[in-house]
Amino acid sequence: MNHATRLKKSPQTFRRLTGIGPGEFTSLLSKLAPLYEAWNAERLSKKTRQRKVGAGGKFHLDLEDRLLMLLIYYRCYITDAFLGFLFQIDDSNVSRNINPLMRLLAGIFRIPEKRIKVNREEVEVLFFDGTEQRIQRPQSNQRQSYSGKKKAHTRKVQVVVSKRKDPSGITKTKIEAVSKSFPGKVHDKRIYDESRMYNPQGIRRRADSGYQGAAAMEVPHKKLPKKELTSEQKEENRLHSSDRVCVEHGIGKMKIWRILSDRFRNPPSIHGLIFKNIAGLSNLMFA
Repeated sequence: MNHATRLKKSPQTFRRLTGIGPGEFTSLLSKLAPLYEAWNAERLSKKTRQRKVGAGGKFHLDLEDRLLMLLIYYRCYITDAFLGFLFQIDDSNVSRNINPLMRLLAGIFRIPEKRIKVNREEVEVLFFDGTEQRIQRPQSNQRQSYSGKKKAHTRKVQVVVSKRKDPSGITKTKIEAVSKSFPGKVHDKRIYDESRMYNPQGIRRRADSGYQGAAAMEVPHKKLPKKELTSEQKEENRLHSSDRVCVEHGIGKMKIWRILSDRFRNPPSIHGLIFKNIAGLSNLMFA
């Protein structure tokens, strides 16, 4: 009996350790298996391969346990040594077991960077917001990564969220898009401009005051020097803030996976990939 099978016997513990339930895990595994087989076949048939097919080190864990290991890593963000101890493999083999699965999961979730596909009959407004995560101090170009807001070195992404009601009338949020990752110094509006996200015509866009001046974006009224906002403008700002709180909730749900809330220890080059995978897992559970 592998680790995943034993852990599924306690659904509550399974969700605490992975962020998703056993049912969602089984569904995700069924989608991952054919993608992994195709990837592995391509890997073994490369002309540059020097070993015969079947030669070389073997994986001690099956695909189910390797996926479980990756999800525990995302949810708990523990060290390779800790993961190796839990799954009874050498810590030097942890990355070899889980790294290929990261890109395969991205192929399953397909969280876009630019083209947002939504149904205009279901979604009237898209909510934009930037979020940043502390990183380890880089060895070079430290100024580019330094965030004046957080007073630390960070990476930023832009998240696009929609909200809709399910058949029972409950409002749910869904992560529709995640931009590529930017250094912490980059302003939200610049990320918006450079991302050049596209959505169907007729769908409005809303964001906070950090997007002042952004094209086709509804933002709160800005108080001008020596002038006060009117009571109507204040009420509009209140309604605007109340409406767009869903994007804060969407980002907050993603950050139950500690790989997005703790200090990011991985290379910055895969920050965006991991963020999209967590967005996919969040949609799997909450959308």
